[in-house]
Amino acid sequence: MEIIERNNYKVTVNVPEEYAEELMDRLNDVIDPIYPGYDRTFTLYPVTGTWRPLEGSSPFKGTIGVIEKADEIRLEFVVKGKDVRSAVVMIKSVHPYEEPAIDVTPVICGNDVI
Repeated sequence: MEIIERNNYKVTVNVPEEYAEELMDRLNDVIDPIYPGYDRTFTLYPVTGTWRPLEGSSPFKGTIGVIEKADEIRLEFVVKGKDVRSAVVMIKSVHPYEEPAIDVTPVICGNDVI
């Protein structure tokens, strides 16, 4: 098996469900399709997020010092290396959380394996 060197990344972020569709639409506008012949390719998972806002924060939801839990959607997608920055900037502009947790991980896509 030969692996073609690519510069692809999986981006993962949890978002309140009511923001998921807008976020996917807006991300689709700023990233190039990764899979030939398809765009707006995202994976969605229902998850429960938990956090405790600390003094000095301005939480979208929750109370300073109190542990919060909320139903969220985990949004995953793959982007070309050149689109990582645009994707992160777009997530931060749409996402309602003060500090959204955005994970960016290098990946090898199945299309890159011969």
